[in-house]
Order: sequence, then C-alpha cells, then structure tokens
Amino acid sequence: MEQQGFYGPISSDVWQRAQKIKLLICDVDGVFSDGRIYMSNNGEELKAFHTRDGYGVRSLLSSGFNLAVITGRNSKIVENRMTALGISHIYQGIDDKFVPYRELLEHYEVQPEEVAYIGDDIVDLPVMKAVGLAVCVADGHPYVRQHAHMVTHIQGGHGALRELADLLLLSQNKFTTAHGMSV
Repeated sequence: MEQQGFYGPISSDVWQRAQKIKLLICDVDGVFSDGRIYMSNNGEELKAFHTRDGYGVRSLLSSGFNLAVITGRNSKIVENRMTALGISHIYQGIDDKFVPYRELLEHYEVQPEEVAYIGDDIVDLPVMKAVGLAVCVADGHPYVRQHAHMVTHIQGGHGALRELADLLLLSQNKFTTAHGMSV
C-alpha cells in the first residue's frame, strides 16, 4: 500500500525505511547544486544553492535529525553554505565516501538502517548500497537511479533535498512541528 506524499505516491517500503532514519548524509554537487560549476576568468568557482533545500535542512536539524555532507570536491563555497545551514560534519575532497560514512556511524552511534544517503552519481553507490534508505535525485545517473530505494521527483539543486526532508519529517510525524528557515 502506498502513502501519499507532497510530491507523489511513496511506496510502503520507502515509507517504512524513512521512519527509521536518524542520520541523513548528502552528496553536494548534483544534490545541493544542479551539478554545474561556474568558473570566472580569475578561476573563482561559483555554485547555486536552492533556499528550499536550506529550509529542509533546517527543518530536519530542528527536529532532531543529524546531517552530514560528503563530497569529492574541495570548495570554500560548500564549507560556507553547509556551515550557514548548521551542518558541522563536512567531508570534502573525498575519493572513497565509505570511509567517512563509517566514521559517521560511529560518531552518531547509529546502525546502517538508520541512515539515509542522497546522491546522483556512481561514486555515491558504495554508501547507497550500505544504508537503510538510498535516494537518487531525479536527474541522477540512470545506473544510480536503478540502485536507489527512492528517486526524487525533483532534480538536484532544485529542491530534491527538500523533497527528501519532507518525506523524513512526514514519515516520523514531525512535519507540522519542524521549524525551518529559507537560508
């Protein structure tokens, strides 16, 4: 039996998985952003982030969820954005995302089935295959979408993270008491 979410139907399997989540781990490029990197003539890197995703992050944090990011690139922009959102575990320049994933399990004292991961590309698969709720954004790589428990209706960088945040909050009866902020 499916549940009805704000963005469309949610399978009972995904709903049950979402009810157990205590820690959300996110990729950055392709999830928080649309995956494009803008470079100025001076070599300055620019990224765009959606305030809906910021609201979702703040809602999750205010509701007792833990959040972390693991990304393959190094960027001061990412550090600034994640810090502004209240995310303290920021892993950048990571080739093997499974290493910080294991550290996060220990730090937060959670089991794999209590962890959700949202990504968009092949590098995310090792962690996605190990967590309780593996999510791929709508415009993620087709192979990654095939291995996800859930594929968002919204593309990365356009509110996909907010879609997942709303699901987690709804499934745990925390949506109406969550306090977000469009940051």
